Amino acid sequence: MNFFSINTLLVHIPLGKQGYDLSWIEAVGTLCGLLCIWLASKEKVINYLFGIINVLLFAVIFYQIQLYSSLLLQIFFLVANIYGWYAWSRQTSSQQAELQIRWLGTRARGVWVAISFVAIAVMTIFIDTIFGHFARFTVLLLNYCGLQAQLPTLQPDAYPFWDACMTVLSVVAMIFMTRKWVENWILWVVINLISVAIFTLQGVYAMSIEYLILTFIAINGVRLWASKASQNDGPHSS
Repeated sequence: MNFFSINTLLVHIPLGKQGYDLSWIEAVGTLCGLLCIWLASKEKVINYLFGIINVLLFAVIFYQIQLYSSLLLQIFFLVANIYGWYAWSRQTSSQQAELQIRWLGTRARGVWVAISFVAIAVMTIFIDTIFGHFARFTVLLLNYCGLQAQLPTLQPDAYPFWDACMTVLSVVAMIFMTRKWVENWILWVVINLISVAIFTLQGVYAMSIEYLILTFIAINGVRLWASKASQNDGPHSS
């Protein structure tokens, strides 16, 4: 059995008109993603191990289905997971975690909101061009590594605004998580709800269910982290 092939079927899920073929690599990658988010909501450093596995497996999937822009995004998530593991593992001289769960300060929150709005606006307008450049860069990078990738036929984005929102907010949320800012969970709730709606409209019901589960985990993350933040000192602006 070629575990890393998307054609190695685990189970056929009877959802939608034609159902959904779930491969082993997607199943394991999805499970690791769910474990990563759940453990992160519990403030467990080990979440980053499952996050790294999830990112690597999904990078393989995106390579096989020629979604090179999404593959490039996984490289960012890989770096963020490695940094997050390092940042969460750091301890003070009293063997306490150096990073504490906090809310963003008012000034920092305003800056991040402005950056996100500008990034979403720019990506919405130029999303096909941006992803096209991302795809070409990834193909060049993969070919340089000897993987013999070919640039796929690039179609216009079906939902440019919402796709831009998910991309930008995912990057911001991942940065927030590495710094233990509560707002990361609020962003994940928004991202997951958008994903549920888009996947449902596209008829990819298995993915819709997955992101619905992630939505509930993220909501629980907001609850748990907000409670812990209230036990720490007041918000900071870093």
